[in-house]
Amino acid sequence: MDRLLAAALTVNQDNLALGNETFEAAGARFVRSIAAPDIYDANHVDRLTASTPAEIDALLERAALEYAHCQHLRFDVDPSTPPEFEARLHLDGYVASEGLVSILEGELVGEPQRFDVREVSDDAGWAAYGNLKALDWAASRERLGQAPQPEVGLRMTATEREKSPPRRYWLALVDGVPRGFLSSWEGNAGVGQVEDLFVHPDYRHRGVATALLHHCVADCRAHGAGPVAIVADPTDTPKQMYAAMGWRPIAVIRHYRISTNL
Repeated sequence: MDRLLAAALTVNQDNLALGNETFEAAGARFVRSIAAPDIYDANHVDRLTASTPAEIDALLERAALEYAHCQHLRFDVDPSTPPEFEARLHLDGYVASEGLVSILEGELVGEPQRFDVREVSDDAGWAAYGNLKALDWAASRERLGQAPQPEVGLRMTATEREKSPPRRYWLALVDGVPRGFLSSWEGNAGVGQVEDLFVHPDYRHRGVATALLHHCVADCRAHGAGPVAIVADPTDTPKQMYAAMGWRPIAVIRHYRISTNL
């Protein structure tokens, strides 16, 4: 696999794993949070190597045991995953969602407008972030025709706080009020990541997102990163903004999930 692609996939996997328990078993890495059983990003399996029927059976059985506290199982698949394992997930009824991985190697295109961008560093900042995160989660659920569940967004905030440090979270303020957020992390091998962009619907198309992206890319590079990865929903429009700003798509990842609440 291309070295840059491998590094971009690794920083994304490790970003999700930050703040959670991790361990190797059955030819894979397990990411787990007993305290947050309904948060998918905090409870999943990645770095999958199982390819034979016996190896796949062993991994599935181990996952069922290790995620008994959850009502789901999730496996994260990337271009390095054995196709036999992904095929088995299809056979067993797992449903996939996709992520478009893009990489920025040069400078961002365009000049950002000036907004007050502040790091989340205290309880008040995390409360403001949590309110926006709850709104973000509710909106994403509504797009799928599902119940908003804003309380899940608040629980997500607790798992995000466990990642900081080393991940840094930023709020963009408009007239002194937090209206958007984004995170930055330089990674462990020279490739950083900016992740989880959100702007309040009433404040979009004003340059807030662009300002956050410029700020967080600069922060990654100030902490030692060169290329910077970002992951987008392939079915949503921000991917076009990222491409226009200089990010180059390099891979598609898939999150396979099944409910165990039967």
